[in-house]
Amino acid sequence: MAALRDGVALTDAAGLTDLVRRIDLSIRPATVDDGRPFDLLLNGEDVTSRLRTPEIDGAVSAVSATPGVRAELLPVQRELASRGRVVMVGRDIATVVAPDAELKIYLDASPEERARRRHAELAATGVELPYDLVLEDLIRRDAADSSRATAPLAKASDAIVIETDGRTVEDIVHELLDLTERTAHAQRERGDD
Repeated sequence: MAALRDGVALTDAAGLTDLVRRIDLSIRPATVDDGRPFDLLLNGEDVTSRLRTPEIDGAVSAVSATPGVRAELLPVQRELASRGRVVMVGRDIATVVAPDAELKIYLDASPEERARRRHAELAATGVELPYDLVLEDLIRRDAADSSRATAPLAKASDAIVIETDGRTVEDIVHELLDLTERTAHAQRERGDD
C-alpha cells in the first residue's frame, strides 16, 4: 500500500526495502464494527479497509517476494507472535515466521472455491469484477508465491490440514476452536501455560 501511494515501483527491490524501513506499522484492537478483528495503522493512518482491494491484491506477491522486505518485516512478525496466544495468517507463517508454533493449521480450498469466496467478498464491498478474472488472479498469485526464492508458500510438515471446500464458515470455525482448545488443554497438562 505504501509503495503504491509513494510511487515506488514493485520491481525496485532497494526502494521497497528502504520504504519498509521508513514506515511505521502497528496493530490495535478494532475501532470500526465492520467485522475486522483489528485495525492496521500505516504511519498512524487506519488502512484496514483498503487491505483487500484488487489494487493491493495485485501488488502483494511482487512486494512479498522481495528478500529485503521480508527480512525487514520478519522481526516485526516474530515480535507479534511472541505476545502469547495469537492467530496469524500468511503464506509462510508456520514455516518461516513461527516454525515452533504449538498449533499450525493449513486451511485449504480449491482455487475455484477460493475465487468464489473472494468474488463474493469483493462484491459485498461494492467491487464488481468478473469471477474468471478473480480466479485467474488467484491462480497467478499462488504460482508466484509458491515459486518465489524467499519464503515460498508451503505447508508446514507438522500442520493440520483442513479442507474447506463446500463447508460453512461456522463448521470450519467450530473445528478450529476445537483444535485450539485441545492444544491449550495439552499445554495446561504439560504446565506450559
